[in-house]
Amino acid sequence: MSGQTASLLSVSGLRKSYGDRVVLDDVSLTVEPHDVICLIGSSGSGKSTLLRCLNLLEEIDDGIIAFESREISDPRVDPRAVRSRIGMVFQAYNLFPHLTVLDNCTLAPRRVHGVSRAEAESRALSLLERFGLAEHAAKHPDQMSGGQQQRAALVRALCTSPTLLLLDEITAALDPELVGEVLSIVRAEAEAGMTMVIATHEMAFARDVATSVCFLDRGRILEQGPPSQIFSSPTEERTRQFLRRVLPT
Repeated sequence: MSGQTASLLSVSGLRKSYGDRVVLDDVSLTVEPHDVICLIGSSGSGKSTLLRCLNLLEEIDDGIIAFESREISDPRVDPRAVRSRIGMVFQAYNLFPHLTVLDNCTLAPRRVHGVSRAEAESRALSLLERFGLAEHAAKHPDQMSGGQQQRAALVRALCTSPTLLLLDEITAALDPELVGEVLSIVRAEAEAGMTMVIATHEMAFARDVATSVCFLDRGRILEQGPPSQIFSSPTEERTRQFLRRVLPT
C-alpha cells in the first residue's frame, strides 16, 4: 500500500441502525486496488448491510464512505453514478426474468454507460464464452440452473467493467455441487486483479483468495488481518469461537 495515493475505498466511523437495532457500529475499512477483502462472521453480523451501504443501497446514520478520493456518503452524490463504477452481485441472482441472458448483460452498458449495442454484445459474449455460458446467451433465466444464473449475474456485473466488485453471499442459495463453478469465476477475477469485497461463508475460499479477512461480530469489525493470521492464530476469543464452529476439525 502506497502512502502517496489515496485508497480506492475508505470507510470511517460507519454507523447504521434500523430503529433501535444497531446493525453497523463504528466500522472502518480501507480497500486498495487489487485487494480481495473477505467479510466473515455469523448471520446477522452486518456483512450484507455493509456491502449495501458501500453501494449506496442503504442510507448511513453516521460516518464517511469515500470512493476514488470522493466522499460518496454525501447525500448530494448521485447513487446511480457511483453504482456505474461499483458492481454488486446478490445472493438471489436478481436477473430480469423477461430478458435473455445476453440482454441482461448488455442492458447496463447500453443504458448507463452509453455503449453501442454491438460493442456491449461483443463484450458480453466474450465474457459468457470465458465462463462457459455462451450456449445460454439466448435463454431466459428460468431455463438455467441456479449455478448458471449466478454465473450470468457475475458476467452481468463484469460487463460494466467495474472498478470495485461487491459480492454478497453469492453461493448461499446454491446447491453444494454448484458452489464450485461460481467460486471458480470469482477466483479467476481475483487472479486477474479485480478489486473485491466479498461477504462469504466459504472459509476455504476466503483462506485461498483473500488478501485480508475481516471478522464481523454484532456490527463491528472485531478483527482484521491476512488469512494466515485470522484462520491460524486469531487474537480475539470471539473469532476463535466462530472458527471452531465453521471450520472442519
